[in-house]
Amino acid sequence: MTAATAQAPAGDLPKPRAHPTGVHATARLRATHNGRATTLPLLHSDGPFHLRRLRPRGEWARVCVLGAMSAPLGGDGLALDITAEAHTRLEVTTSAATIALRGSTTDPATYDVRLTVGEHASLHWLPRPLISTRDSTLHQTYRVELAATSRLLLREEQLLGRTAEPSGHLSTRLTVRRDGRPVLDQHTVYGAPAPAWDGPAVLGGHRATGQLLLVDPEPVPLPEPVLFGGPERGHCVLASLADDAALLATAVAPTPALLRDLLDAALAHASDAAASPARTGSASTRSVRGTGSSDE
Repeated sequence: MTAATAQAPAGDLPKPRAHPTGVHATARLRATHNGRATTLPLLHSDGPFHLRRLRPRGEWARVCVLGAMSAPLGGDGLALDITAEAHTRLEVTTSAATIALRGSTTDPATYDVRLTVGEHASLHWLPRPLISTRDSTLHQTYRVELAATSRLLLREEQLLGRTAEPSGHLSTRLTVRRDGRPVLDQHTVYGAPAPAWDGPAVLGGHRATGQLLLVDPEPVPLPEPVLFGGPERGHCVLASLADDAALLATAVAPTPALLRDLLDAALAHASDAAASPARTGSASTRSVRGTGSSDE
């Protein structure tokens, strides 16, 4: 006997499930203070993010974000949520550059970094550069919430295209609030179809750009903006923001190494200003000179 299988009409067949575009992942890190030292009760890795404890440096707990896969690719939705609770000292870095790639789709990727710093806490966010490659599209956002007595050092660097390669499309927005009030809301866009992004008013033909933001409860004396660099090395300006507890250094340079030199010079100048006799009772900015290494 032969068994016959009844076939359903074509219209009744289940439709194949659409394959989701991209990886969607959120890694979370929380630091607390137990009365003696900063501890890390939450290290939640996800997707391409693997969070690894590093050897503490003095009273600072340290974490490195390792890349477990290529990311961000087109269509990815990635997020890092980092909280430094009251009285903690936390430094977070990355093991290697973040490379934005097109992937198998032309859909944009998103990369959302959320930083929250509690009362009398300090956070250093010191990632390796972000590289925007040909045909990639990445929308990156930083959302920073600070308490009135928080201290922050935030450093970000971008390389627009690899060697002999045009840049992808990179949109980055940095929003910082302190005690509920806005400190900085900055939006920049690089790469086609943005107009004049590599012209003299923006990058001036340079391929590397970045900035350094310092926020401290005690204002750092900086009577006027300070310029660093020159025609061959690139340019950097260090200036106070409207909230006089915040300093911002913005730099452009031909190479990532020269960009790092300019931002290091700005950080050293800010550290010297913080250590001046006109400003007493705080060593927060002075302590950040020389940071940025991801070694153990």
